[in-house]
Amino acid sequence: MIKVLTVCGLGQGTSLILRMNVEQALGEKGIQADIEHTDVSTASSMQADYIITSNELAESLQQHSAKVIIVNNYFDMDEINQAIDENMVS
Repeated sequence: MIKVLTVCGLGQGTSLILRMNVEQALGEKGIQADIEHTDVSTASSMQADYIITSNELAESLQQHSAKVIIVNNYFDMDEINQAIDENMVS
C-alpha cells in the first residue's frame, strides 16, 4: 500500500481537508493508500511515497525521498484528480 502525506503549514485544518479530498479521489480510482495529514517539519522526517502540498511548502520538502505533488487549491477536486492522474496513476 502506498503512503501519502498531505501537508500544510501547521498540520491542522487545510491538510485535513486535503487528506479527505485525496482519500476520495484515490478511492474513486481504486487506489489503496495510507494517508496522513501533517505539518511541514513533521513531514520532513516521516516515511512516504508521495507528499501532496502547496507550491510554497513544496520547496521545504525537496530533500524528501517522496515524490512531491503540488496542489494549490485544496478544495478543487478537479485539480486534485489531475495531480493524482499525472503523478500517481501509472
